[in-house]
Amino acid sequence: MTDPTQDLLPEGLEDRLPQSAAAATRIERAMLEVMGAHGYDRVRPPLIEFERSMAKTISGRMDGLMTRHMFRFVDPSSLRTLALRNDMTVQVGRIAATGLAGAARPLRLCYAGQVARIRGSKLEPRREDLQVGAELIGSDTVAAASEIVELAIAALEAAGATGISVDFTLPDLVDTLADGPLPLGAEARDRVRRELDMKDAGGLVDAGGEAYLPLIHATGDFDQSIARLEALDGSGVLDSRIAGLREIAARVGDRARLTLDPSERHGFEYQSWFGFTLYADDVRGALGRGGTYCIGGSDEPATGFSLYPENLVEAVKADERLGDKLFLPLGHDRSAAARLRADGWRTVAALSDTDDAAALGCSHLLEGDAAKPL
Repeated sequence: MTDPTQDLLPEGLEDRLPQSAAAATRIERAMLEVMGAHGYDRVRPPLIEFERSMAKTISGRMDGLMTRHMFRFVDPSSLRTLALRNDMTVQVGRIAATGLAGAARPLRLCYAGQVARIRGSKLEPRREDLQVGAELIGSDTVAAASEIVELAIAALEAAGATGISVDFTLPDLVDTLADGPLPLGAEARDRVRRELDMKDAGGLVDAGGEAYLPLIHATGDFDQSIARLEALDGSGVLDSRIAGLREIAARVGDRARLTLDPSERHGFEYQSWFGFTLYADDVRGALGRGGTYCIGGSDEPATGFSLYPENLVEAVKADERLGDKLFLPLGHDRSAAARLRADGWRTVAALSDTDDAAALGCSHLLEGDAAKPL
Protein backbone atom coordinates (compact mmCIF):
# COMPACT_ATOMS: atom_id res chain seq x y z
CA MET A 1 0.00 0.00 0.00
CA THR A 2 1.30 3.45 -0.92
CA ASP A 3 2.02 5.78 1.99
CA PRO A 4 -0.26 8.83 1.41
CA THR A 5 2.14 11.10 3.32
CA GLN A 6 5.28 10.38 1.29
CA ASP A 7 4.56 13.11 -1.28
CA LEU A 8 3.49 15.82 1.16
CA LEU A 9 5.38 19.10 1.07
CA PRO A 10 6.52 20.91 4.22
CA GLU A 11 4.14 23.49 5.66
CA GLY A 12 4.32 26.81 3.82
CA LEU A 13 5.75 25.34 0.59
CA GLU A 14 3.89 24.50 -2.60
CA ASP A 15 4.29 23.35 -6.20
CA ARG A 16 3.54 25.88 -8.91
CA LEU A 17 1.36 24.24 -11.58
CA PRO A 18 1.48 25.46 -15.21
CA GLN A 19 -1.07 28.29 -14.91
CA SER A 20 0.52 29.64 -11.75
CA ALA A 21 4.09 29.14 -13.00
CA ALA A 22 3.28 31.02 -16.22
CA ALA A 23 1.88 33.96 -14.26
CA ALA A 24 4.92 34.06 -11.95
CA THR A 25 7.33 33.94 -14.89
CA ARG A 26 5.51 36.71 -16.79
CA ILE A 27 5.33 38.94 -13.72
CA GLU A 28 9.02 38.49 -12.87
CA ARG A 29 10.04 39.20 -16.48
CA ALA A 30 7.80 42.27 -16.74
CA MET A 31 9.17 43.78 -13.53
CA LEU A 32 12.80 43.19 -14.51
CA GLU A 33 12.21 44.69 -17.97
CA VAL A 34 10.88 47.88 -16.38
CA MET A 35 13.88 48.11 -14.06
CA GLY A 36 16.28 47.44 -16.91
CA ALA A 37 14.62 50.14 -19.00
CA HIS A 38 15.35 52.63 -16.19
CA GLY A 39 19.05 51.76 -16.13
CA TYR A 40 19.10 49.15 -13.36
CA ASP A 41 21.54 46.31 -14.08
CA ARG A 42 20.64 42.85 -12.86
CA VAL A 43 22.82 40.93 -10.40
CA ARG A 44 22.36 37.29 -9.34
CA PRO A 45 23.78 36.48 -5.90
CA PRO A 46 24.03 32.86 -4.72
CA LEU A 47 21.22 31.10 -2.89
CA ILE A 48 23.51 30.21 0.04
CA GLU A 49 26.17 32.30 1.78
CA PHE A 50 28.13 32.37 5.00
CA GLU A 51 25.72 33.34 7.74
CA ARG A 52 28.00 36.03 9.11
CA SER A 53 28.27 37.74 5.73
CA MET A 54 24.50 37.92 5.32
CA ALA A 55 23.91 39.18 8.85
CA LYS A 56 26.34 42.10 8.69
CA THR A 57 25.65 43.51 5.23
CA ILE A 58 22.87 45.84 6.35
CA SER A 59 23.57 48.28 9.19
CA GLY A 60 23.95 47.01 12.76
CA ARG A 61 20.24 47.22 13.47
CA MET A 62 19.80 44.05 11.42
CA ASP A 63 22.34 41.97 13.37
CA GLY A 64 20.61 38.92 14.82
CA LEU A 65 17.27 39.86 13.30
CA MET A 66 18.20 38.38 9.93
CA THR A 67 19.70 35.15 11.20
CA ARG A 68 16.72 34.23 13.38
CA HIS A 69 14.65 33.77 10.23
CA MET A 70 17.25 31.86 8.20
CA PHE A 71 17.71 28.17 7.55
CA ARG A 72 21.28 27.51 8.79
CA PHE A 73 23.61 24.56 8.48
CA VAL A 74 27.33 23.75 8.58
CA ASP A 75 29.38 23.79 5.38
CA PRO A 76 31.27 20.45 5.23
CA SER A 77 34.10 22.14 3.29
CA SER A 78 34.84 25.16 5.48
CA LEU A 79 33.09 23.98 8.69
CA ARG A 80 31.55 27.45 8.89
CA THR A 81 27.84 28.16 9.27
CA LEU A 82 25.99 28.73 6.01
CA ALA A 83 22.57 30.32 5.60
CA LEU A 84 19.86 30.03 2.99
CA ARG A 85 18.92 33.58 2.06
CA ASN A 86 15.67 35.06 3.31
CA ASP A 87 16.30 38.51 1.81
CA MET A 88 18.25 39.39 -1.33
CA THR A 89 18.66 43.05 -0.34
CA VAL A 90 21.52 42.20 2.00
CA GLN A 91 23.28 40.29 -0.79
CA VAL A 92 23.00 43.22 -3.18
CA GLY A 93 24.50 45.41 -0.47
CA ARG A 94 27.43 43.02 -0.16
CA ILE A 95 27.95 43.06 -3.94
CA ALA A 96 27.93 46.87 -3.97
CA ALA A 97 30.47 46.99 -1.13
CA THR A 98 32.82 44.39 -2.66
CA GLY A 99 32.69 43.42 -6.33
CA LEU A 100 31.24 46.78 -7.41
CA ALA A 101 32.97 48.97 -4.83
CA GLY A 102 34.81 50.81 -7.59
CA ALA A 103 31.77 51.33 -9.84
CA ALA A 104 30.49 54.85 -10.42
CA ARG A 105 27.82 56.12 -8.04
CA PRO A 106 24.90 56.29 -7.87
CA LEU A 107 24.86 52.57 -8.64
CA ARG A 108 21.59 51.09 -9.93
CA LEU A 109 21.08 47.35 -9.44
CA CYS A 110 18.08 45.03 -9.70
CA TYR A 111 17.51 41.38 -8.85
CA ALA A 112 15.00 38.54 -8.73
CA GLY A 113 15.08 35.17 -7.03
CA GLN A 114 13.62 32.84 -4.45
CA VAL A 115 14.00 33.45 -0.72
CA ALA A 116 13.03 31.19 2.18
CA ARG A 117 12.37 31.66 5.87
CA ILE A 118 12.19 29.25 8.77
CA ARG A 119 8.54 29.93 9.48
CA GLY A 120 5.64 31.93 8.12
CA SER A 121 3.03 33.84 10.10
CA LYS A 122 -0.63 33.22 10.82
CA LEU A 123 -1.59 35.80 8.20
CA GLU A 124 1.06 34.70 5.69
CA PRO A 125 2.05 31.04 6.19
CA ARG A 126 4.12 30.90 2.99
CA ARG A 127 7.81 30.19 3.69
CA GLU A 128 9.16 30.55 0.17
CA ASP A 129 8.75 33.77 -1.82
CA LEU A 130 9.75 35.29 -5.11
CA GLN A 131 11.57 38.54 -4.33
CA VAL A 132 12.05 41.15 -7.06
CA GLY A 133 13.67 44.47 -6.29
CA ALA A 134 15.93 47.38 -7.10
CA GLU A 135 18.54 49.32 -5.15
CA LEU A 136 19.90 52.80 -5.84
CA ILE A 137 23.22 52.86 -4.00
CA GLY A 138 25.33 55.87 -3.12
CA SER A 139 22.57 58.46 -2.83
CA ASP A 140 20.33 59.37 0.12
CA THR A 141 18.30 62.19 -1.40
CA VAL A 142 14.68 62.99 -2.06
CA ALA A 143 15.38 62.61 -5.79
CA ALA A 144 16.64 59.05 -5.20
CA ALA A 145 13.64 58.19 -3.03
CA SER A 146 11.28 59.62 -5.64
CA GLU A 147 12.89 57.57 -8.41
CA ILE A 148 12.62 54.39 -6.37
CA VAL A 149 8.93 54.92 -5.51
CA GLU A 150 8.07 55.67 -9.14
CA LEU A 151 10.04 52.63 -10.31
CA ALA A 152 8.23 50.34 -7.85
CA ILE A 153 4.86 51.61 -9.09
CA ALA A 154 5.92 51.14 -12.73
CA ALA A 155 7.04 47.57 -12.01
CA LEU A 156 3.69 46.70 -10.43
CA GLU A 157 1.82 48.32 -13.30
CA ALA A 158 3.80 46.26 -15.81
CA ALA A 159 3.02 43.11 -13.83
CA GLY A 160 -0.71 43.80 -14.12
CA ALA A 161 -1.48 45.25 -10.68
CA THR A 162 -4.29 47.82 -10.59
CA GLY A 163 -5.51 50.27 -7.98
CA ILE A 164 -2.00 50.70 -6.58
CA SER A 165 -1.61 52.52 -3.28
CA VAL A 166 1.53 53.65 -1.46
CA ASP A 167 1.68 54.11 2.30
CA PHE A 168 4.55 56.37 3.45
CA THR A 169 6.24 56.20 6.83
CA LEU A 170 9.13 57.84 8.71
CA PRO A 171 10.92 54.97 10.50
CA ASP A 172 13.14 57.20 12.65
CA LEU A 173 10.33 59.60 13.60
CA VAL A 174 10.16 58.74 17.31
CA ASP A 175 13.93 59.05 17.72
CA THR A 176 13.95 62.36 15.86
CA LEU A 177 11.22 63.82 18.06
CA ALA A 178 12.60 62.27 21.26
CA ASP A 179 16.03 63.81 20.60
CA GLY A 180 14.43 67.20 20.02
CA PRO A 181 11.08 68.81 20.82
CA LEU A 182 9.46 65.79 22.57
CA PRO A 183 12.28 64.35 24.75
CA LEU A 184 12.14 60.74 25.94
CA GLY A 185 14.61 58.41 27.61
CA ALA A 186 15.63 55.11 26.04
CA GLU A 187 13.17 52.99 28.04
CA ALA A 188 10.30 55.41 27.47
CA ARG A 189 11.03 55.44 23.73
CA ASP A 190 10.61 51.69 23.54
CA ARG A 191 7.29 51.86 25.35
CA VAL A 192 6.06 54.73 23.19
CA ARG A 193 7.02 52.87 20.00
CA ARG A 194 5.10 49.79 21.16
CA GLU A 195 1.96 51.77 21.93
CA LEU A 196 2.18 53.66 18.65
CA ASP A 197 2.46 50.31 16.86
CA MET A 198 -0.78 49.26 18.56
CA LYS A 199 -2.40 52.66 17.94
CA ASP A 200 -3.37 52.55 21.62
CA ALA A 201 -4.04 56.09 22.83
CA GLY A 202 -4.58 55.07 26.46
CA GLY A 203 -1.46 52.94 26.52
CA LEU A 204 0.51 55.76 24.93
CA VAL A 205 -0.49 58.15 27.72
CA ASP A 206 0.38 55.56 30.38
CA ALA A 207 3.79 55.09 28.72
CA GLY A 208 4.55 58.80 29.13
CA GLY A 209 3.94 59.61 25.50
CA GLU A 210 0.95 61.92 25.71
CA ALA A 211 2.73 64.42 23.49
CA TYR A 212 2.89 61.74 20.80
CA LEU A 213 -0.89 61.25 20.63
CA PRO A 214 -1.23 63.39 17.47
CA LEU A 215 0.81 60.77 15.59
CA ILE A 216 -2.04 58.29 15.96
CA HIS A 217 -4.35 60.75 14.24
CA ALA A 218 -1.80 61.72 11.57
CA THR A 219 -2.65 58.51 9.72
CA GLY A 220 -4.67 58.07 6.53
CA ASP A 221 -5.06 60.19 3.41
CA PHE A 222 -1.68 61.73 2.59
CA ASP A 223 -2.69 65.38 2.25
CA GLN A 224 -4.65 65.41 5.51
CA SER A 225 -2.10 63.38 7.45
CA ILE A 226 0.92 65.39 6.34
CA ALA A 227 -0.85 68.57 7.47
CA ARG A 228 -1.46 67.04 10.91
CA LEU A 229 2.16 65.95 11.15
CA GLU A 230 3.30 69.44 10.21
CA ALA A 231 1.13 70.94 12.94
CA LEU A 232 2.66 68.61 15.53
CA ASP A 233 6.21 69.87 14.97
CA GLY A 234 6.47 73.45 16.11
CA SER A 235 10.26 73.31 16.30
CA GLY A 236 10.84 72.59 12.62
CA VAL A 237 12.89 69.43 13.27
CA LEU A 238 10.69 67.54 10.78
CA ASP A 239 10.68 70.26 8.11
CA SER A 240 13.11 68.48 5.77
CA ARG A 241 11.29 65.15 6.10
CA ILE A 242 7.89 66.70 5.50
CA ALA A 243 9.21 68.62 2.49
CA GLY A 244 10.74 65.40 1.18
CA LEU A 245 7.46 63.50 1.51
CA ARG A 246 5.61 66.27 -0.29
CA GLU A 247 8.12 66.21 -3.14
CA ILE A 248 7.89 62.44 -3.50
CA ALA A 249 4.09 62.61 -3.46
CA ALA A 250 4.15 65.29 -6.17
CA ARG A 251 6.33 63.04 -8.37
CA VAL A 252 3.89 60.13 -7.97
CA GLY A 253 0.91 62.34 -8.79
CA ASP A 254 -2.26 60.41 -9.53
CA ARG A 255 -0.53 57.14 -10.52
CA ALA A 256 -1.28 55.75 -7.06
CA ARG A 257 -3.38 56.45 -4.00
CA LEU A 258 -1.14 57.92 -1.29
CA THR A 259 -1.50 57.47 2.45
CA LEU A 260 0.71 58.23 5.45
CA ASP A 261 1.30 56.33 8.69
CA PRO A 262 4.27 58.27 10.10
CA SER A 263 5.07 55.96 13.02
CA GLU A 264 4.65 52.57 11.23
CA ARG A 265 7.69 50.34 11.89
CA HIS A 266 6.63 46.82 10.85
CA GLY A 267 8.93 45.72 8.04
CA PHE A 268 11.15 48.79 8.41
CA GLU A 269 13.70 47.47 10.90
CA TYR A 270 16.72 48.84 9.04
CA GLN A 271 15.30 51.82 7.14
CA SER A 272 16.34 55.33 8.15
CA TRP A 273 14.32 58.46 7.39
CA PHE A 274 11.92 57.18 4.72
CA GLY A 275 9.92 54.03 4.09
CA PHE A 276 6.91 52.97 2.01
CA THR A 277 4.59 49.98 1.58
CA LEU A 278 2.83 49.01 -1.65
CA TYR A 279 -0.67 47.59 -2.08
CA ALA A 280 -3.00 46.87 -5.01
CA ASP A 281 -6.69 46.18 -5.51
CA ASP A 282 -7.83 42.55 -5.26
CA VAL A 283 -4.46 41.43 -3.86
CA ARG A 284 -4.26 40.23 -0.28
CA GLY A 285 -1.69 41.96 1.92
CA ALA A 286 1.26 44.14 1.03
CA LEU A 287 3.02 43.60 -2.30
CA GLY A 288 6.30 45.09 -1.14
CA ARG A 289 8.23 47.63 0.88
CA GLY A 290 11.08 50.02 0.39
CA GLY A 291 12.95 52.97 1.79
CA THR A 292 16.33 54.43 2.68
CA TYR A 293 19.01 52.54 4.62
CA CYS A 294 22.75 52.19 5.17
CA ILE A 295 24.93 49.30 3.96
CA GLY A 296 26.89 47.82 6.84
CA GLY A 297 30.66 47.85 6.62
CA SER A 298 30.87 50.52 3.94
CA ASP A 299 28.29 52.78 5.64
CA GLU A 300 27.12 53.71 2.15
CA PRO A 301 23.61 55.17 1.86
CA ALA A 302 21.09 53.43 -0.35
CA THR A 303 17.44 53.54 -1.32
CA GLY A 304 15.53 50.57 -2.67
CA PHE A 305 12.49 48.34 -2.63
CA SER A 306 11.57 44.67 -2.57
CA LEU A 307 8.43 43.30 -4.18
CA TYR A 308 6.91 39.97 -3.19
CA PRO A 309 4.42 39.23 -5.99
CA GLU A 310 3.22 35.77 -4.88
CA ASN A 311 -0.21 37.10 -3.89
CA LEU A 312 -0.45 38.97 -7.19
CA VAL A 313 0.28 35.67 -8.94
CA GLU A 314 -2.57 34.05 -7.02
CA ALA A 315 -4.91 36.90 -7.98
CA VAL A 316 -4.24 36.72 -11.74
CA LYS A 317 -3.27 33.10 -12.44
CA ALA A 318 -6.80 32.01 -13.39
CA ASP A 319 -6.72 34.41 -16.35
CA GLU A 320 -3.13 33.69 -17.37
CA ARG A 321 -2.88 32.59 -21.01
CA LEU A 322 -0.47 29.75 -21.62
CA GLY A 323 -0.57 30.28 -25.39
CA ASP A 324 -2.09 28.19 -28.15
CA LYS A 325 -0.55 24.78 -28.83
CA LEU A 326 -0.09 23.39 -32.33
CA PHE A 327 -0.28 19.61 -32.73
CA LEU A 328 2.35 18.09 -35.02
CA PRO A 329 1.20 14.72 -36.40
CA LEU A 330 3.57 11.89 -37.20
CA GLY A 331 5.54 12.62 -40.38
CA HIS A 332 4.87 16.38 -40.20
CA ASP A 333 6.85 18.99 -42.15
CA ARG A 334 9.70 19.74 -39.74
CA SER A 335 10.78 22.94 -41.48
CA ALA A 336 7.21 24.28 -41.33
CA ALA A 337 7.08 23.43 -37.61
CA ALA A 338 10.35 25.26 -36.99
CA ARG A 339 9.06 28.31 -38.87
CA LEU A 340 5.84 28.36 -36.84
CA ARG A 341 7.77 28.07 -33.57
CA ALA A 342 9.85 31.05 -34.66
CA ASP A 343 6.57 32.91 -35.18
CA GLY A 344 5.56 32.19 -31.55
CA TRP A 345 3.60 28.96 -31.79
CA ARG A 346 3.99 26.29 -29.12
CA THR A 347 4.18 22.90 -30.75
CA VAL A 348 3.40 19.44 -29.41
CA ALA A 349 4.79 16.60 -31.52
CA ALA A 350 2.99 13.28 -31.71
CA LEU A 351 5.00 10.36 -30.34
CA SER A 352 2.55 7.71 -31.56
CA ASP A 353 -0.53 7.50 -33.75
CA THR A 354 -2.70 7.24 -30.61
CA ASP A 355 -1.82 10.72 -29.35
CA ASP A 356 -4.96 12.90 -29.09
CA ALA A 357 -4.41 16.56 -30.01
CA ALA A 358 -7.39 17.87 -28.05
CA ALA A 359 -6.55 15.81 -24.96
CA LEU A 360 -3.01 17.21 -25.06
CA GLY A 361 -4.41 20.75 -24.92
CA CYS A 362 -3.81 21.68 -28.54
CA SER A 363 -6.01 24.22 -30.32
CA HIS A 364 -4.57 23.76 -33.83
CA LEU A 365 -3.28 21.01 -36.09
CA LEU A 366 -0.43 21.28 -38.58
CA GLU A 367 -1.72 20.40 -42.04
CA GLY A 368 0.95 20.69 -44.70
CA ASP A 369 2.74 23.90 -43.80
CA ALA A 370 -0.17 25.73 -42.13
CA ALA A 371 -1.86 25.71 -38.72
CA LYS A 372 -5.54 24.73 -38.86
CA PRO A 373 -7.99 25.09 -35.95
CA LEU A 374 -9.11 21.76 -34.49
